[in-house]
Amino acid sequence: MKDANLFQLGIGLETGAQEEDTARGITPANDYTTILPRDVLDEDREDHFIRRDGTVFAGTHLIIEVVNGHGLDDEARIGQAFRDCVDTCGATLLHIHTHKFSPQGVSGVAVLAESHISVHTWPEIGYGAFDVFMCGEARPWLAVDVLKSAFGTADVRVRELKRGEGLVSEAGVAA
Repeated sequence: MKDANLFQLGIGLETGAQEEDTARGITPANDYTTILPRDVLDEDREDHFIRRDGTVFAGTHLIIEVVNGHGLDDEARIGQAFRDCVDTCGATLLHIHTHKFSPQGVSGVAVLAESHISVHTWPEIGYGAFDVFMCGEARPWLAVDVLKSAFGTADVRVRELKRGEGLVSEAGVAA
């Protein structure tokens, strides 16, 4: 791994995503006591939290296992699967980065405005470990069929986590 280029400062900075959002009342501070809490159950909040059936959570995180998949060693195919997931789920793509390992395997991430999609593959056994985490109006469950199609398998196993569920109370503080 000594020659692996694992991180480059500045990648994706042209999107402006690194800038603090002061337009919605968020004040940059090292001391978070200066940020005024807002009611997280307020439907008009622009925070991308999900409000469903009386609960509030940060987002839906799917742990997706592609079994007996094909093409899991192909960076271009993985990148296209990421783009297809983003389009189908109604998300916003900010950046994709993949890395091909030798002799096989690919790791990658698609950074989204709504969170991320990531993967690590073991093509020698037809296995791909995907994470699809999305908040807001995006529909991450639609990614399951996209991945089935992209990697030519019907054997896709999914576990769902509601990130932040139970941590947000009506007062807007941790429970």
